[in-house]
Amino acid sequence: METVILTDPPRPARATVEAFSTIGVATVGEAMGRTGSCGSDLRPIQQGARVAGTAVTVMSWPGDNLMIHAAIEQCGPGDILVVTTRSPSEHGMFGELFATGLQQRGVVGAIIDGGVRDTQELRDMGFPVWARHVNVMGTVKNTPGAINVPIVVGGQVIDAGDIIVADDDGLVVVPREGGDDALAASRARLAKEEATRQSFLGGELGLDRYGMRPVLERLGVTYRRHPLAAAEES
Repeated sequence: METVILTDPPRPARATVEAFSTIGVATVGEAMGRTGSCGSDLRPIQQGARVAGTAVTVMSWPGDNLMIHAAIEQCGPGDILVVTTRSPSEHGMFGELFATGLQQRGVVGAIIDGGVRDTQELRDMGFPVWARHVNVMGTVKNTPGAINVPIVVGGQVIDAGDIIVADDDGLVVVPREGGDDALAASRARLAKEEATRQSFLGGELGLDRYGMRPVLERLGVTYRRHPLAAAEES
């Protein structure tokens, strides 16, 4: 692994990134063709937070958070710190003091593909974090890594400047160069979902709106009165 800190990575337009903060992760993922999800193992340590920001990526050594200290200098307003390790690690490599430094720089959240601690303090200060583990075990600061290089989190390649959208459902990655297209598709899906919502509020069934009755018939699904209901009528 090359030990390097790449400075000043390209970032998409701030307005594009911020627009994603009002759209749910599930909607964005569906709009991109069910792509970009980092899976179900990275969970929020809080509830009710929804953020979107540009990735500052960190490749650390297991049990070592030296590169997180170095990464804070590379973070700015609207960024999300995204940390992974060379091999799986459960150490609590991120906590309240890191979050304090990041919050002062305008960072909107952190994704830790490892362990996090000080969870109550993080919730109290309103700094949202998604993590794979919660663990009080701390780390050392001895091993070099890399910052703003492509990393893999939950099966997704994340590069510096990619857009991260995160909420209670998890997180999704929007490639930096595809932000505008993904935003347009997400907004179109929001409009479609609102039309469906109004339809359901009006009493329409999903079976009819989505044309699924012929599908049931084609698959051999039949309707028949429950035997007890038929017996009560006789």
